[in-house]
Amino acid sequence: MIHGFNRALHHRFLSPLTTETLERGFVGSSRVRVGLLSPTGGYPSFHFPRAEQECCCLLPPPSPRKLGPPQSEMVFARVSSGRYSSLCFSFPFVESVLSGAPFSLSLLPSPRRLNVTTATAVSASASILHVESVGLKSERWKPLCLYYTQGKCTKMDDPMHLEKFNHNCSTELQVNAAQLKHLRSQHLDYFLVLDLEGKIEILEFPVVMVDAKTMDVVDFFHRFVQPSKMSQQRINEYIEGKYGKLGVDRVWHDTAIPFKEVIQQFESWIAHHRLWERELGGPLHRAAFVTCGNWDFKTKVPQQCKVSSMRLPPYFMEWINLKDIYLNFYQRRAPGMMTMMKELGIPLLGSHHLGIDDTKNITRVLQHMLADGAILQITARRRADSLENVEFLFKNRIR
Repeated sequence: MIHGFNRALHHRFLSPLTTETLERGFVGSSRVRVGLLSPTGGYPSFHFPRAEQECCCLLPPPSPRKLGPPQSEMVFARVSSGRYSSLCFSFPFVESVLSGAPFSLSLLPSPRRLNVTTATAVSASASILHVESVGLKSERWKPLCLYYTQGKCTKMDDPMHLEKFNHNCSTELQVNAAQLKHLRSQHLDYFLVLDLEGKIEILEFPVVMVDAKTMDVVDFFHRFVQPSKMSQQRINEYIEGKYGKLGVDRVWHDTAIPFKEVIQQFESWIAHHRLWERELGGPLHRAAFVTCGNWDFKTKVPQQCKVSSMRLPPYFMEWINLKDIYLNFYQRRAPGMMTMMKELGIPLLGSHHLGIDDTKNITRVLQHMLADGAILQITARRRADSLENVEFLFKNRIR
């Protein structure tokens, strides 16, 4: 059967693939040789050499052996597979090719889709079964539009811009039901994951809001910050050294605002989510900041408030250091985000030391820990009678 199918597929499948079709971008060769691989789980696979990195792979329906009239669907999803693409077809398609039943193949340009329609007799009554595969949009990683994250994107109606940049901060942060199996009840309703950037003055202020009950991303806040005590020449050098290598220096210059304005906008954002009330002041309501280390709140925020001639906001008085939670939950030390991600098997997404990307990656570590059953609680608190002093609440902590 395998050899017969290989010959049949070679004869019937290659013929419709014209140069015009191939030039549409799915297969990067004017001729395609089909090689039959060993079947896996009853679904033969075929490799198309020289296809581009994003390829289509058939996901079988829930009950492949019960395909029947009048219609059943098979879905193609794009996967990364280096230099090769794999197409997997179910046995109804195999039977269709061997029996000579009519079928058609079309490759569509953008978004790239592969449509296969087959017709084959499935019963004595000669009912016709139509199996059509519908291409899903590519799940390839795209960088965030850093104008959009700050509410300043003016190209939301530009297809090329939308294809190049991601406009959904939660794309890589989605969770599934299986991850909730070991999720435990938390003392808080929301976590605000934050990772500041800037050693001299704060340059970037990103926050991702996570629902503690579902691990879902609720919202995000992101601003680039304009230093207040540096000359323009020094700022240009500073930004070139920090963001130039990441290719985001232009968007920083276009969007950065003073720290005071950032805090005002941030307070409006947390008030909108009912996490804090300006009139009452005080700490966050049923929420806490989550950082990868103590530096952000212990050192940098107070320094920046002093440079910007403003009082330290009351909601910055306590936080959760994820390093300490990690140490006490897994009983092993992790000096930083990259170590935690490596140990948990989480691949890095985006650019390390771009604040919004680091914040999203820390959020992924947080979600992984919550899914493993970790309980988060405040690890550090600034003393009200002496703002210079911080009390660390975990005896076993990263120093």
